[in-house]
Amino acid sequence: MKIFISALILIISTLSSPTAQAENMKKLGNMNVHYMAIGSTFFTPEIAKAYGITRSRFNGLVNISVLDNTQKGTPAKSVSISGKAKNNVGQFKPLEFTEVKEGSAIYYLAQVSYNNEETIHFDLTITDGKEEQRLKFSQKFYAD
Repeated sequence: MKIFISALILIISTLSSPTAQAENMKKLGNMNVHYMAIGSTFFTPEIAKAYGITRSRFNGLVNISVLDNTQKGTPAKSVSISGKAKNNVGQFKPLEFTEVKEGSAIYYLAQVSYNNEETIHFDLTITDGKEEQRLKFSQKFYAD
């Protein structure tokens, strides 16, 4: 069942609805960081259960994957991710990332709560033991 999350994330990243943001990538030093944030209701109950995701109209999922751009084929790399999320009125929301490994792929997942039409600003620190990089992005969420 875990293999389905990769396929589901790929499908969701191609959607153009306002409730899903296409996957983004930023080159940060020796890392290619792929990131996206989506509403948890995009996941089936089975997938959500397998990954410990709480499905709710007011719960989102942040997905980060990091690739080593110094190596041939840019393989996935294990990192440490910490950070915070904040809405437009300055309320902080906790983020706890969980590492998921599927074959050679590595994902970092965190859940975040939101209100309808709320923009969440993410400020993350990604460390691979050699370098520390900062990733900032925002996502507007909609309750569906």
